Amino acid sequence: MKVLLSTLNAKYIHSSLALKDLASYCQASGYNVTVREYTVNNGLLEILSDIYACQADVIGLACYIWNIEASLELAALIKKVQPHAVVILGGPEVSYQPECILTDHAAVDYIVQGEGEQTLKTLLAALLAGQTAKNIPGLAYRSNGAIVTSQPQVVAKLDDIPFPYIDDEMTLLKDKILYYESSRGCPFSCQYCLSSATAGVRFLSQERVFSDLQFFVEHDVKQVKFVDRTFNARKDHYFPILKFLAAQNCRTNFHFEIAADIWDQEVVEFLSNVPPGRFQFEIGIQSTNEETLAAIKRHNNWPQIVDHVSKVRDYGNIHLHLDLIVGLPHEDLTVFAKSFDDVYRLQPDMLQIGFLKLLKGSGIRQSAAGHGYIYMDSAPYEVLANNYLDYGQIRQLKIFEEVFEQVYNSARFKYSLPWFIALSGNGAFNFYYKLACYWEQQGYHLVAHSAKTLYKHMAEFCAAFYPDNEQKYQELLKFDALMSEHGAVRPEFLPWNQMNQAATDKWAECKTAFWRDSARVRRYLPDFTFTTWRDLKKTFHVEVFSVDIPAYLEGADNLENREVAVLFSYKNAKLTYQVINHDDFWT
Repeated sequence: MKVLLSTLNAKYIHSSLALKDLASYCQASGYNVTVREYTVNNGLLEILSDIYACQADVIGLACYIWNIEASLELAALIKKVQPHAVVILGGPEVSYQPECILTDHAAVDYIVQGEGEQTLKTLLAALLAGQTAKNIPGLAYRSNGAIVTSQPQVVAKLDDIPFPYIDDEMTLLKDKILYYESSRGCPFSCQYCLSSATAGVRFLSQERVFSDLQFFVEHDVKQVKFVDRTFNARKDHYFPILKFLAAQNCRTNFHFEIAADIWDQEVVEFLSNVPPGRFQFEIGIQSTNEETLAAIKRHNNWPQIVDHVSKVRDYGNIHLHLDLIVGLPHEDLTVFAKSFDDVYRLQPDMLQIGFLKLLKGSGIRQSAAGHGYIYMDSAPYEVLANNYLDYGQIRQLKIFEEVFEQVYNSARFKYSLPWFIALSGNGAFNFYYKLACYWEQQGYHLVAHSAKTLYKHMAEFCAAFYPDNEQKYQELLKFDALMSEHGAVRPEFLPWNQMNQAATDKWAECKTAFWRDSARVRRYLPDFTFTTWRDLKKTFHVEVFSVDIPAYLEGADNLENREVAVLFSYKNAKLTYQVINHDDFWT
C-alpha cells in the first residue's frame, strides 16, 4: 500500500514539519510513506499531475488557513482521476467541525483530528487489512449515511515520534526554513489561539533534543524555527537547550517563540554572552490593555517585559521580534494606539502588527457574538469589525501596517525615524497614522515600491508636513541610505557630495588626501592597506553632511548645522560608521 502525504505551503522557503513527523512515525512501523510538498503558488493541475504520477493508494493532505480552499479543490480533482484512492485530510483547519467538511465534500473519505501520528497509523493498519475504519480515536468518517466524529488527539510521549530529518534530504532543504519542536501544548489559554484547545505541555527528553539539534549543527543549516508555542514554559527544559546551542561553533540561527516576563535574572544575564545571530526571539505582547488581556485570558507582566526586553535589546546580539494584534476585545483605536506606543518604545528589531483571525476551535470564535465580531466566512477568518473598531478603522490600520512594514520593519529609516517622530509630536502611533493617511491619499498603497521610491515618498511626505526642515530630513535620509543595503541605493534627489559619476565632488581633494595618507586612515581602520580606488569604493565611503547626525544619534538635544565627515564601512556584514576628526579631514 503506497501512502502519499502532501500539503501546499505558503511560501517556497517553508517546509512542513507535520508531514515529516507523520511520515517518520508511520515509516517506523514499516509503512511505505512518501512526502511531497508544494506551494499555494503552484497550479492545481500541475500538483494533480505530480500526485497522479505517484499512483498512491492513500493520499493525505494537511490543511491550514492559507491552503484550505485549494486543498479541498485538489481533493476533488484527485478523486476524479483516482477514484479508488483513499483521500484523508488533517490539520487545524479540519480538526474542528469536521462534519461540515464531510457533508460538503464527497471526495474526502477520512479526517484526522488533532495530532495525527497515532490516528493515521491505526487508520493505515485498518486499510491495509481491508477492515472498516471504525472507532479509531481522532478519526471522523461516514458510516451508514451518518457522520461519525471524534475528539482531536494528542501524542502523550513525544519521544515515540522519530526525528523526522534524514541525511539524504538535507541538500534539498538547504534553501528552506527548517522547523523543529521540543514540546507540544502551551501553559497558557489565550482565546485567539488553538493551543488553548488542549491542556498541558509535553516535552521531548533532553537527550533526544540535544541529539536532534546536533544534527542541524553538523549539516550547517541556515535557520531552525522552533514551533513550540511557548519555548520557555519550563526552565529545566529550555535553559539547558539555550546553553547547548550557545556553546556550538556554527552559523545556524535558532528562532523561538517565548514569553519574556517569565525569564529570571540568570537567564537574562546568560543571554548577554550568546554569540551574535545565534538566537532570534519572537515575543507575543498582543496588547498592553489590562481589560483586553483579561478578556483573552492572557497575563502580561508588563514591567518585567519592559525590563527584560530592554536589556536584551541593549546587548545587541539577539534579534527581537514583538507582536501586536488588531481587533482584540475592548481595544478601540485609542486603546490600540497606546498598546502600539508602549511596545514601540521598546524599539524591537521587528514589530509585527497582525489582524485577529477567529480560528475554528478557538475560544474567541465561540464568544464572538458577545463582542459583535464580523469576520470573513472563509479562511483566514480575519476580523472585519467588532464593537470597538468599525471596518473603516480596521481598513485604515491595514494601510498603517503596510506602511509600518516598509518604513520601520525594513530598517531602512532606522536613523531618521526618531527625529521624524519627535518633530511630529504626539508619539509614534500618530506619526505613522499620519504617514498612512498620506500614503493612501497618494495611492501608494495600491502599488509595489522599490527601495529608491520609498526614500522618494518619505521625502515627499516630509516636504508636505515639515517644509521648513528640508535640509535636515534630506541629510537624514541620505544617512539612512548609506547605512542600508550596503550603501548600494543612492536616491538621485538627495544632496550627495557627488551627484553622479560625471559631476565633481565638492570634497574630492580632502577625500583623496585622506585615503592617500595610510597613517591617517589607520586611526579609523587599523588593518587598512590601499589597493585600488575601485576596491576602496566597494568597501568604504566618505560623505560630508551639512548637519551633525552622529552627535544627534549619540544623544544631542538638537540636529545642529555643522559640516561633519563620516566614514562608512561595508567590509563586514554589519555596517559601521565613524566620524572623521576635523583635523584628519580638513587639513
